Amino acid sequence: MDLRAGQVAVVTGAASGIGLALARRFAAEGLKVVLADVEEAPLRAAADALTAGGAEVLARTVDVGVRDEVRGLADAAYDAFGAVHVLCNNAGVGSGAEGRMWEHEVNDWKWAFAVNVWGVFHGIQAFVPRMLAGGAPGRVVNTSSTDGGIAPLPTASVYAVTKAAVVTMTESLHAHLTAEGAPVGASVLFPGPHMLRTGLWESHRNRPARYAKEKPRRTPYRSLGQWEAAMQEAGQEIAFTPVEEVADAVVDGIRAERFWMLPPAEHTDRQIRARARSMLDRSAPSYLERFILD
Repeated sequence: MDLRAGQVAVVTGAASGIGLALARRFAAEGLKVVLADVEEAPLRAAADALTAGGAEVLARTVDVGVRDEVRGLADAAYDAFGAVHVLCNNAGVGSGAEGRMWEHEVNDWKWAFAVNVWGVFHGIQAFVPRMLAGGAPGRVVNTSSTDGGIAPLPTASVYAVTKAAVVTMTESLHAHLTAEGAPVGASVLFPGPHMLRTGLWESHRNRPARYAKEKPRRTPYRSLGQWEAAMQEAGQEIAFTPVEEVADAVVDGIRAERFWMLPPAEHTDRQIRARARSMLDRSAPSYLERFILD
């Protein structure tokens, strides 16, 4: 799919991190950008900065876990620009779950699924029929994670399960679009290949009251900076991938009509091979044994 000036891109989770990097990259390509995020003040700051740089921008405060709000986002995008060519279902949260999987609170699961899974589906349902009706080439990019989409991360089981669901949802979307002979394609994004400096670590700040934790946490939330400091103190250096590189990979992947937006990395390839090998061998997933639950 060609990306060219005048097209329209919609990005959820656009006020910071990967979403903001995507919005900036699309704007640099001359696209009109629709920014959606649950945090109003950072969203407005992002929109003002892009507008000051010459981009045509529409910003909407949206909780992607609420279907009607995503439908309202679609209405606003089409009212403002008349079309959508790229949809990035990027908004995501952690879960705040502690302990073993069977100890997780129900609301940890409900909140993570509302945003990470239902939020993606709400975007698909609100935008894809209109994109198809428009008849122009388009792309839907759904953000997953290697921590679930490729190899489950047992220490973050709720998050991992939701990101695995995004992969299957995108594969299903791709199959349906292909069967229709549609000009709209689908891609699943695995940001990386290394750690990312995003707001995901502090996503609990936006947790809705309807999904409030039922009991106090046993340990305080850790910021990314605190976690990084702990790793360094333990003698482990952590590599980070700039979010701008992720945005570049998405633009390249859209142009190449690539389904798997998966940056090359030896450690990721090892995970893929190990998982495939365990399935073919009908053996227990030994690639998970390096993880130790707190």
